[in-house]
Formats: sequence, C-alpha cells, structure tokens
Amino acid sequence: MGRGGEATASAGAASEWDVIVVGAGVAGASLAYALGKEGRRVLLLERDLSEPVRIVGELLQPGGYLKLKELGLAHCVDEIDAQKVYGYAMYKDDGEALVGYPLEGKGDDVAGRSFHNGRFVMRLREAAMARPEVDCRQATVKKLLASSGEEWREGETVAGVRVAVGDETTQDFFAPLTVVCDGYFSAFRKKLTPRSERVLDHPSTFVGIILDGDPNTLLPRPGHGHVVLGDPSPVLFYPISSCEVRCLVDIPAHVDMPSVASGAMAEYVLTKIVPQVPEKLREPLRLAVKNGAFKSMRNKTMPAQPSRTPGAVLLGDAFNMRHPLTGGGMTVAFSDVCTMKGMLSPLPDFTDFAAVEKRVDAFYAHRTRPALTINTLANALYKVFCASGDSSMEEMRKACFEYLRLGGSMSAGPIALLGGLETNPLTLVSHFFSVALFGVTRLMTPLPTPARILKGANLLKGAVKIISPIVWGEGLVRMFVPSQLREKWGWI
Repeated sequence: MGRGGEATASAGAASEWDVIVVGAGVAGASLAYALGKEGRRVLLLERDLSEPVRIVGELLQPGGYLKLKELGLAHCVDEIDAQKVYGYAMYKDDGEALVGYPLEGKGDDVAGRSFHNGRFVMRLREAAMARPEVDCRQATVKKLLASSGEEWREGETVAGVRVAVGDETTQDFFAPLTVVCDGYFSAFRKKLTPRSERVLDHPSTFVGIILDGDPNTLLPRPGHGHVVLGDPSPVLFYPISSCEVRCLVDIPAHVDMPSVASGAMAEYVLTKIVPQVPEKLREPLRLAVKNGAFKSMRNKTMPAQPSRTPGAVLLGDAFNMRHPLTGGGMTVAFSDVCTMKGMLSPLPDFTDFAAVEKRVDAFYAHRTRPALTINTLANALYKVFCASGDSSMEEMRKACFEYLRLGGSMSAGPIALLGGLETNPLTLVSHFFSVALFGVTRLMTPLPTPARILKGANLLKGAVKIISPIVWGEGLVRMFVPSQLREKWGWI
C-alpha cells in the first residue's frame, strides 16, 4: 500500500506529507499518482476502499483518454473489459444520425472507453498505491484542521485533517497542502466555497438498468453510444463490458419520480420508454426490466466557483459538476489533474503559502478552456434534448438532430466538442447558434409566413435563454478572456 507512517502529533512538527488528498475516486487517485510520480509525499485518504458501484462515470470520452495517457495512466482502462466507443448514434422518431469522433492521426488506441465505473476506479487506486511516495489509507475525514490543531475556521489556513479510523479511533494528519476530492456528496464543499457562490441545481435523475448480452448483437450501431431523443427527455444506451449494455433513463425534475418498490418504475419504462427506443432494443429492454434491478442517481450541476483558501483547494465533483448526459465529467477531472500537476510542478515544496496560492490561481485560470466548454455543452444539450411544450423549442430540438445528420463539418465540430477533442468555447457558441439559425431556415422553407417568422424569432429567443444563463453561471470572463491574461491580472 505504498509508504506507511504514523500520524503527525501536531502541526508544529515537521510535516511528514507534502500533500493530503481527500478522496480516492477518479480525481483523487489520479492526482495522488501524478504528484507521487513527481516525488511528492502524498497521503491519500478514502472513506471506503472497496469497489464502488455507480451508474454514472462509465464513459470516458476520447479527449479524456488523451489526458489519461498524458498522466501515464492509460493502462488503467486495460483488464477491466472496457469497450471502445467511436461516436454516437442518435434517434428521433424514425430517423437516425450517426456521428463519429474525428480521430484521424491520433493513434489506433485513441477512442472513447466505456466500462464499469468501479473497476476503473480500482485500477486508478492500484496505480496510486503502487507509487512508493503515496500512502493510501481507509479513513473518514471528519474535520479540516488549522495550524493550532483545532478545527479550521474561515479566514484561517488549512493545515491538515482529522480522520476517524474504525468506530472510535481518531488521528490528525498535517501537510502544507490539502486537496479535497471527495466527490458528488462532498462533505467540505460548503466549508470551502462561500455560500453566495454556490449554485447547485438538480435538473433530473438517471435511472439505470443493465441489458445482458453481447453489445455487438444488442446495439443497432456497435461501438457507439446511443442517444434517443425521447419524451420527456433522453434515453442512453452504451456498452459497459463485452456482455452488458447500460440503459440510462432520464427523469426530469418536473416529472414525478415513479416508485421502484411499487412497480411503477417498471411500468413507466415498459409503457413510456420502450415504444420510443429503436426496435432492436425493445425486447432486450423489456427483458432487462423483467429480470433486472433499477439503480438511480440524482444528477447535479454546479458551476466552478474558484475561491482562495490558504492550504486547501477543491477538485473533481466536489468543485464542479455538469449534467452527465454527455459523459464529460471524467474528461474534466483528468484535464484538471493535468493542469494542477503542471501548475504545482515548478514549486520545490508547498510550504510557501503565497507561492502555492499563486500557482493555484494559475490553475484556475488555465483550467477554464476545456472545463467550461464541456460544462456548457453538457448543460445546454440537456435542455435542447428534452421535449418541450413550446413549439419553437421543439423546432430547436429537431434542428439539432437534423444539423448533425448533415455530416461533414456540421457533425465533426459538435462531436469533437462532445468528445473533449475541441475545447474552444467560441467553437461551441458558433455551432450552438448555427443550429438555431439552421432551425430558423427550416421554418422559413418553403414560405416565410408571419406564423413561421414568429416561431423563428421565438426559437432564437429560446436559444439565447438556454445558453446565456449557463455561460453566465460558468463565468463570462473565465470562458472568453485568455488564460494568460486572467493569470496576469489575477482574475480567477
């Protein structure tokens, strides 16, 4: 399990660790590995080191795989029966749009990967534990500590953590830097993010079930993720092993959640969802509902709100979340780990708090281009892909689908954004409004009647209403002002 050691008795003593990482999930385990590889002494703390069971975090986009390679962790997708994904098949009514990732010249190994999330996390943990500089321990972090050894309070410097080991034993550990990566259910997000800056939303819930069988036989388009633009919201299918396909049914927040225990969920899927999916998937889905067990996950979105806390920084889902529809979360996490490693690399150690703060500010400045593009795309696409009683928004939904069916640059640009291969926010905004204008053009054909003109104007208005709050929430300056200028001017 890496290098061992006893807990430091007080913050005044020489710290045994360079950095404490709280949470050994996707972000925490990969960060511990990356910092350990640079010779940093890392204490990695995780509440439960058994294999996690989740229904999200099962698709790694090709852009995320490239970041995984950059970290030296590409081998973590091996030996877990991961399946290569080369693009998406999208369905609306009786139509299909098949779009592939633009992977030319990137290497034969570069593609998306889909897998059981728990297996992948365990591989990341194994890689971290194999580093002699990393000590991974199962313990629950209860408190952040100040240099006095007392519980940290706002305005003080974070100097360490207090953990519970077992039922009664507590230990204190100290390090000049603590990185909190405790994920979706973060216990420390509220403490390290000012209340005025926390914007947490719950747009929907994913309900997952597994279809047993060879994905090459079950799926209409093997090697692709499948997105059904259904009513009231999208339904996803993708392989997670050589003998399983995951189905995720999205239940929007405004829809009453059917009860699993009463059988209402099974009835909902059989009567509402099955008729909308491609014919080839209907019988396998019926069988899965009959034989399988539902698992649900409430989806959260939360724009990144950088804040300066001496001695501590948030990372991963504790810091920033987007709708999981596009599978962009792990791409953002690995991109952030690469950026943080690069920003901290010039420092000989982390004891100079002013120097560390400056490098953390640089991290905030440089992370935004990939992260905010992926976040904005995920949240905007979810709103566009949901069915709407507004006829102009339904036209936007149709326009998006037909735009992708055009192929060429019309599909290559959006799928490159979706796959984390293109991270320019201007490219995202240009394609978003190209879709809207394409929808208006469709409405004006063959004759621009007053009713059609009004619907087109409402479509453009709706597009602005979708994208503007998302861009504003993520940060207009962070998205469009170059990172070098924001770092120079101290705009985080």
